[in-house]
Amino acid sequence: MRSQSFRDKPYELHLRCVRVQQPMGDFYIASIDSAELIQITYSDVRQLYGDREMDTYLGIQREVNHKRVKEIGKYVNTIDACFPTAIILAVPGECAIFDESSGTLILRSVLDGDEIIDRTQIARVLDGQHRIEGLTHLEPGHPKFELNVSIFIDMDIEDQAYLFSVVNLAQTKVNKSLVYDLFEYSRSRSPQKTCHGIAIALNRASSSPLHQRIKRLGVASQGVFTETITQATFVESLLPYITNDPTKDRDIFLRGRKPVYASAEQLQRTIFRNMFLDERDADIADILFGYFDAVKERWPDAWVRGGSGAVLNRTNGFRALMRLFRPLYLRIADPGEIVGKEIFVAQFARSTLKDDDFTIENYKPGTSGETALFRDLMEQLVPDY
Repeated sequence: MRSQSFRDKPYELHLRCVRVQQPMGDFYIASIDSAELIQITYSDVRQLYGDREMDTYLGIQREVNHKRVKEIGKYVNTIDACFPTAIILAVPGECAIFDESSGTLILRSVLDGDEIIDRTQIARVLDGQHRIEGLTHLEPGHPKFELNVSIFIDMDIEDQAYLFSVVNLAQTKVNKSLVYDLFEYSRSRSPQKTCHGIAIALNRASSSPLHQRIKRLGVASQGVFTETITQATFVESLLPYITNDPTKDRDIFLRGRKPVYASAEQLQRTIFRNMFLDERDADIADILFGYFDAVKERWPDAWVRGGSGAVLNRTNGFRALMRLFRPLYLRIADPGEIVGKEIFVAQFARSTLKDDDFTIENYKPGTSGETALFRDLMEQLVPDY
């Protein structure tokens, strides 16, 4: 956490900006270098770790999401990092002067009467706290990173709270399956694109056990009633077998380089890593095809069963089976080795579970049911793992 004080040092930031008139009032759009933005908003970002006036006013309590900050910190160092939407700031009137003739907004720490405030007190962040905190992880020597900001001057706390609620509490999150689907348009190779491609291939092939089972955009396709898992579920179950850091791998490919191969020890976790680096995506798809085809043959009724009570062919069942896949695969093969359906069929034959066992009474919805099914299958099929 940053703690440097600038209270005794006069500070001014001159910004060329555009005035925007809207019903709530005027605000100013400008571009600020991330280093400057971190300085003038530091105090508010720091207070994400504790109480904030905005939180008290709204009757809520928020804490910084460290996982999200870490993810953003990695993202800002990638070759195609971009934050196109504005950071929203609220600045006290005594800290701002707008020169109409030059279109310049001056943000300052010297107030009327020559009082100097800490420059970190100039701007309150109404939206974009995690982006700003993530930018503190920008690596030395990284290209200049500017952000567009919308600055509200002398906005009272009631209007700040209303705007905060509009941009933070009423947002509709982008469907994860749609995000993964967009990797199809990428010209560069990446773990995400490979997993997307495998998901689509297994969903399209009429002979596939996953034929028309995957909701490509996260919602059911019109006229198709067999889709029981989302593309996001598929991709996020497969990614850990290919990479420990999909964002880093994608960035390396975009820079025209190739990620490093996994060692023998690392392949015990990322079993498909070197296959991916050798562009053996079709082989990975074939192995998964055989695996789920064996599941379908061992428990045919449970695999095709519809309705709210089904388990094996839905999210819980699929995730449990994908968790089982790595230890079961390593029991019968070395990483990178192609295993056919017949070998998996022989493995599943050792399970005592019957089609009628795959119910929500035995395996409840949610992660508890997924974990219970995974453990039952592990005890029967890979007891010495």
